[in-house]
Amino acid sequence: MVAVEEQKFDNMLMHIAQQHNGIEPLFDTFFGFLRRKTDFYTGAQKAMAETLVMTSFKKHLNVALKEKAAREESDMFEKPVPKVEPATIEEITTEGAKASAPPPVPKPQKEDLSKPVDETKLEEGEESEKGKLEPNPGNGANYPNYSFTQTLEELEVRVPFDVNFKVKSKDCKVDIKDKSLSVGLKGQDPVVKGELYGKILTDEALWHLEDNAIVLSLEKFNKVEWWGTIIKGDQEISTKKVQPENSKLGDLDGETRSMVEKMMFDQRQKAAGLPTSDDQKKADTMKKFMEQHPEMDFSKCKWG
Repeated sequence: MVAVEEQKFDNMLMHIAQQHNGIEPLFDTFFGFLRRKTDFYTGAQKAMAETLVMTSFKKHLNVALKEKAAREESDMFEKPVPKVEPATIEEITTEGAKASAPPPVPKPQKEDLSKPVDETKLEEGEESEKGKLEPNPGNGANYPNYSFTQTLEELEVRVPFDVNFKVKSKDCKVDIKDKSLSVGLKGQDPVVKGELYGKILTDEALWHLEDNAIVLSLEKFNKVEWWGTIIKGDQEISTKKVQPENSKLGDLDGETRSMVEKMMFDQRQKAAGLPTSDDQKKADTMKKFMEQHPEMDFSKCKWG
């Protein structure tokens, strides 16, 4: 019996395998991941890379051969012939047919749709936010046909299917390009289709099925930008109302992190009616200048 620990990644790996046409492309994706995201080929153990691969291969080859031998040995024993009941003819009523049919897969429940921002609470200079949506808890939006959440670096898009059968990977048609996206079921019009709000890294794009919905994981090309929506033309969220704290600042490089932290600070200051970091910098510069020039009269100066 296969250990539970060995099976814990089976669902995720099966989703990845179903997106490849054969074992060779699957291996290519895996070893490409090691090349792009690790120092497996160039690090301290680079001389052992091939040995490590072959050791793991031989380990599971031996296990597979033993399992096959055990199955063949088990098949050699005569299995008891099942008792055959005499055939009977039984009338099935309409009610009986309904009762014996498999229950339909429940249709996915639609999330509460995103609502427009409260225009009465917009501050001066935020006129451009009129008509936009309030971000959902994941800094994204819930539309009738899909929903999304985001961090500064990544996006998760959920596309549910309102059908009365269990959707399988073979039923799906997903086309992911760096600037466009199409998601739907084969033989039907796409549920989501169009030009993306921004550019993505297609090599990092993944999708899987979850509760009759396709869930896509996308990585942004520009990792210091909040997306207003997924598909251009869809109603955008107010990116001024996102919560940057939801992003993993620790994963960003120093320069990017400083930029994001400054943006977070300025958003909090603006929301509280306080000066932003740029405003404070200007005020500090002017204060220092005034202290250095006490002979000058600044009483009639207008500060912008």
